[in-house]
Formats: sequence, C-alpha cells, structure tokens
Amino acid sequence: MWGLVTTSAVRAPLTDPDGPGSGEGIRPGLSKSLLVAALRAACAAAGAGFAAMTILVVVGWIAAPHPGEGLIGVLRTAAVLWLVAHHVAVQVRGAGRIGMLPLGLVLLPGALLWCAGRSLARLHRVTGPRHVIAAALAVAVPYAVIAGVLAVMSQTALAKASVPQAVLAGFAVAFVATWFGAARGAAPWRKLSALMSARSRSILAGSTASLAVLAVAGALATALALANHERQFSVMYRQLDPGVVGAGLLLLAQLAYLPNAVLWAIAYMLGPGFAVGAGTVVSPTGSVLGQAPAFPLLAALPAAPHAADPGWLAAVLLAIPYLAGAIGGLIVVRLVPQAPVDAAAIRGFCSGAACGVILGVLAAFAGGPLGNGRLSAVGPSAWQVTVVGVLELGVAAATSAAVASWWYGRAHRDVPPTPPPARPRSWRGADRQDGAHVIFLDRWAADHESAHPPTPTRPGGPSALP
Repeated sequence: MWGLVTTSAVRAPLTDPDGPGSGEGIRPGLSKSLLVAALRAACAAAGAGFAAMTILVVVGWIAAPHPGEGLIGVLRTAAVLWLVAHHVAVQVRGAGRIGMLPLGLVLLPGALLWCAGRSLARLHRVTGPRHVIAAALAVAVPYAVIAGVLAVMSQTALAKASVPQAVLAGFAVAFVATWFGAARGAAPWRKLSALMSARSRSILAGSTASLAVLAVAGALATALALANHERQFSVMYRQLDPGVVGAGLLLLAQLAYLPNAVLWAIAYMLGPGFAVGAGTVVSPTGSVLGQAPAFPLLAALPAAPHAADPGWLAAVLLAIPYLAGAIGGLIVVRLVPQAPVDAAAIRGFCSGAACGVILGVLAAFAGGPLGNGRLSAVGPSAWQVTVVGVLELGVAAATSAAVASWWYGRAHRDVPPTPPPARPRSWRGADRQDGAHVIFLDRWAADHESAHPPTPTRPGGPSALP
C-alpha cells in the first residue's frame, strides 16, 4: 500500500499552489514551451561542444599551419572531431575506415547534454517517467538533426563521416545523457530508486559494484603497465618530438584514449585479451604482436612473445573478475537479505550476467579498425568479452550470493526469539514500582448494566411502611 502511494506521488504532475492554475495539473511532457526549450537546449549543447572542438583545432592549426587550409578547413575539421566525440567513424582517403575512436571525448557532449536535461527538468517542472522520456526525446531529435547536418557539411575529398551513423549516434548520446539529466533534475537518486522493485534494485546495485571493482582494477593495471614501460614511453616521446603545443595536444589525445586502455585491461583480466592488428593477441597466457603505431600509450604493450610478467601476477589478474563478481553477489544479498538461497543465487547470477553484457557493449566501442590494412582489427572482441564476462562474473556472483544468503538465514535461525516483557501481577505492584497512578477503564460496563439492571431501592420515611 505504501509503495503504491509513493509511486503515485512521484509520478503525479506537479502543480503551483500560488499560480493561476493551482487546481489543474501541469503536463510538461506535452507542453509547447518544453519543446521550444528542448530545441534551445539541443542547439546550446551542440554549439558548446562544437566551439570546444574548434578551439582545439585552431590551436593545432596555429602550432603547425598547413598551406591551403583556411578557416573553412578548420571548421570542417572541428565538425569531424565533434562527430568523432559521438563515436562516428570516418572514411579517410588512402587509409580506409577509422573506427578506433577515443571514448574519453564522449564525456564532453555527454556532460553538456546531462546539464541541459537537468536544467530543463527543473525549469519546466518535468516529473514522472513519461515526462522524462518526453524531455529526452525532445532534445535528442533536434540534436540528431544537427549531427546529420554537420556530417554532410564536413565532407571533403580527404575525409567523410557516415551520415546515417552520425544521426543514430547523435540521437543515442543525446537521449541517454538527457534522460539521466532530466531524471536527476526531477527527483533525487534515492527517490528514483524507490520506483524500482527490491529485486531489480539489488541486481542493478550488484552489477554496478562489480563494474566499479573492474574499472578500478583496470585503471591500476594500466598505470602499472605504463610505470613498468617508462623507458619505452620516454623514447617514443623523444622520437615524435611534438613540441610544447603538440605535447599538450598529444597529452589530451592520450587522456581521451585512457578509457579505451582501461577496457583493454579489463578484457586482459577476463582472459580473451585484445588485438593490436590482424593476427595479434595480448593475453595473460602470452602475447603475439607486430609493428604498433607510434602512440605513447601503446608503449605499455608487452614486447615478449610469451608472458613477461611473473606467474603470480597473472594469477592475481585472472582472479580479479571472480572477486568483482563475488562482491556484486554480496551487495545483492545485503539489499535483500530475506531472500531464499535459490532466489539469491539467481539474482546474483543475473547481476554478474548484466555486468558481463555491459562490458561486452563497452568493448565493442573500445576497439575498431584503423584503416583497411593490418590494423583493421584493434581492441578486444565484443562477443568473447560478453560470453566470458557472463560466465565468470555470473558464476562468482551466484556462488557468493547463495553462501551469504545461507549464512544470513543460519545466523538468524540460531538466535532465539526475544520474549515479550512480563506484565505486572497486579496494578498495585505496578503502582508501587513506577510511582504512577494506574487508571482502569471497563469498556463493557454498559453491557453489564443492560444485562443486570439495578434493583430500585425503596425510599425511606413513613411512606415505606407497610
């Protein structure tokens, strides 16, 4: 009953008690003002992102000017870079399709669209799941049109971005980021999670915990690999000799590719590893590499044909996914401790399987081709990461959730129930003990009086004599 009341309260449209229409519900998801504001928000987010990319291109153009490339060429390059930030592949003449794109650049349009959705929800009183979806669609549709227009206008004889992919990627990024921003602006996360059932909430929390553990472990593994190959890293920087401005731009490029490197490290820990070209593999059991591009972040790749790391380090890395799954299973049981053992195991497996599917989707975006030659396959295999992640994380989460649920039930089954407090034998004893007066109310006094009416008494005096 309370859950129905809470859900209805969250989904109910807000009203203004002081406004002229205080008695009528406002429907912001269908209002014309919301559509106009969403169009402005989409244009503002796209314009801010395009301006940031233009600044980077102008800095690089000033540092290394190219003859024949004027302001129009700079704007077209900035538009291509803006599309790359939305993970749109580019066809380059003489090289082929470039699909190995930095995931870090997606954070820029994602953050702008998140802020747009949040401000849209607060200013126009967006509330309820349907209104949040309507606001996200109202921003995503014009944003996708802008992406398509930029893809058409940025095409040159040297590079061409895919127009259909630009429209789809722009719509997907805008819808997801605006949805999260509008949902956060409509209600706090705790209130939003209250709309979910306990089962769904526990599965989502467990998969999020497993994903967080793997992300931290992947970042630490990437940092450790870079620290062990510091000499190769410095040598590659000296060979490139980018200069002061070029070194700054190169640092930004490496930071943009850092999420890709973390996902590669996670694929490495799962077992399938990743490839840096056709016929290559980097995995804990061994590595087979060819000539890699001159990019400083790739200096962390192992150079030996076999595993150069000690055996214990490979064992620790391979055990991390099982540890992440086990932690996710414990989180599942912590949120729903009263679930039976079999139900807890199923929820734990669903939590690990969801984390494995998310990793597979991220792995698909973390790699891609770098042309039509030998580097046509770069990054982890999406389907291998998905299958192995579902099995490893799912089994580990199911096992830990079942054990934790059994232990919780055993601990609470062995504890005897607490007896109720003893009542005092008489009210006088209670009165003497507490020092307070006890008043007893007979609720059935009227029934007693009606069943046994009082006998009338004869009046006294001379009239009472026979």
